[in-house]
Amino acid sequence: MSQADFFLSETSVLVTPVWYSDKVQDTRELPMAPGDYKVTPGARWSVTSLKDGATVYEGIGPVVIRRGNGA
Repeated sequence: MSQADFFLSETSVLVTPVWYSDKVQDTRELPMAPGDYKVTPGARWSVTSLKDGATVYEGIGPVVIRRGNGA
């Protein structure tokens, strides 16, 4: 057994709009906690990982990061 078996890591859910509807939203699970991401609004919204600087999402907004079910 490892420590990962005892301590579940927190996950997040990225919620983004879709171009074809004002009522439908797209969701994608992210591996880290909500506080590990930076959301930048603008003409094209972006979500960046604060741990490694990788761009997780870039596109239409608004976007929201919610707490996932992993915790």
